[in-house]
Amino acid sequence: MARTAPFCVSPLGRTMFADRAEVSVRSGDGGAGAISFRHEKYVPRGGPDGGDGGRGGDVVAVADARLSTLQDFRRRRFFRAADGGPGRGALRHGAQGEDLVIRVPPGTVIRDRRTGEVLADLLADGQRATVCRGGRGGRGNARFTGPSRRAPRTAELGEPGSERELLLELRVLADVGLVGMPNAGKSSLLAAATMARPQVAEYPFTTVSPNLGVVRPLEAASFVLADVPGLIEGAHRGKGLGQRFLQHLERTRLLVVVADLAGEDPFGDLAAVRREMGLYSAQLLGRPWVAVGNKYDLPEAQGRWPSFAARLEEEGVEAFAVSARTGAGVAPLLHRLGEMLAALPALTPTAAEAVQETVPQWRISREEDAFRVAGTEVERRALMTDPRDAEAMVRMHRYLRRCGAERALRRAGAVAGDRLRIADREFLFHTGR
Repeated sequence: MARTAPFCVSPLGRTMFADRAEVSVRSGDGGAGAISFRHEKYVPRGGPDGGDGGRGGDVVAVADARLSTLQDFRRRRFFRAADGGPGRGALRHGAQGEDLVIRVPPGTVIRDRRTGEVLADLLADGQRATVCRGGRGGRGNARFTGPSRRAPRTAELGEPGSERELLLELRVLADVGLVGMPNAGKSSLLAAATMARPQVAEYPFTTVSPNLGVVRPLEAASFVLADVPGLIEGAHRGKGLGQRFLQHLERTRLLVVVADLAGEDPFGDLAAVRREMGLYSAQLLGRPWVAVGNKYDLPEAQGRWPSFAARLEEEGVEAFAVSARTGAGVAPLLHRLGEMLAALPALTPTAAEAVQETVPQWRISREEDAFRVAGTEVERRALMTDPRDAEAMVRMHRYLRRCGAERALRRAGAVAGDRLRIADREFLFHTGR
């Protein structure tokens, strides 16, 4: 039967929906600096000319509007950026490692899986965030010259790249979210309002992942309508589809709470849905919303509508009676949703910068047979120190003295000859004069 509602409707691309993925990423290692000396005919005392190593590539996440799910990450779970190239003679620096770009759909939240820390929240198409930074290239021997060091035979190793386990969570970007108890008719309403074809059946929980459709009013801006899985009591604690469902409501600007007017207590069902939303996030209760009584084509639904509408009117909530099966009442509802959206602010992108690790400069702890020195900078320097390079080892001990770690080690009971562990390297403790 042809629709008479004054709407041009179209579907969003249908694909297998995946809204969570776990991946491991590693940035590129920095290239080692070179030890080289200039040797040219008729050029006496050419001096050191070892170039620096190239920086390792970053791992960068980019929002891509052509994607709608995280399905691709089920086939590939490990990503690594390119390493930087080593430095060479004649002051030639190593090549920079190519960044690795991971494309995700807009609406993806990226977390560190181990700590739960939010690294990026990508909303707009093209928005970028660096989630793993590449290692710094080591300095060549040309960088260590000075008045008293005319021919240094030392260079730095490249800084190793970092590694992270990421949790990707997709939260659908829809203007309007349809929410209600299982079998309230949300999927049927989506099908009546758009060209989307979600699974519809007489039993509950036929919807197990969000379905999207585009509503295009003839005289207003189009908007995206989302039907998400049904709620049950305890959903905020993870019951049923629980929080996997509720996370998708956080992106919507307007909510439509659908109740089954043919059920025993449609107002009680609506109140239960609102309660679960509030227990999950107080912000959801503050979001603009309207109530919809569905299945109005049934005689028992028509009998319950007056009391249902009266109770909502007392609370100042707009209510609409519709029949998703026949299409009755759908057009006025969609027109009103379009008017409300026009008055609401658009969802604006947030800054998408990876949260950087903030740790003390160094900290000392005692292990069974050694002292452990931990800290971002001291570990980076240790990893870039070649243990076979005597000058590099002297430079590392000078840094420990300069930053105050040597004094702290002595206070902790360390004496000359004790073993120090920094990152995965071991050093012998030397005290300066």
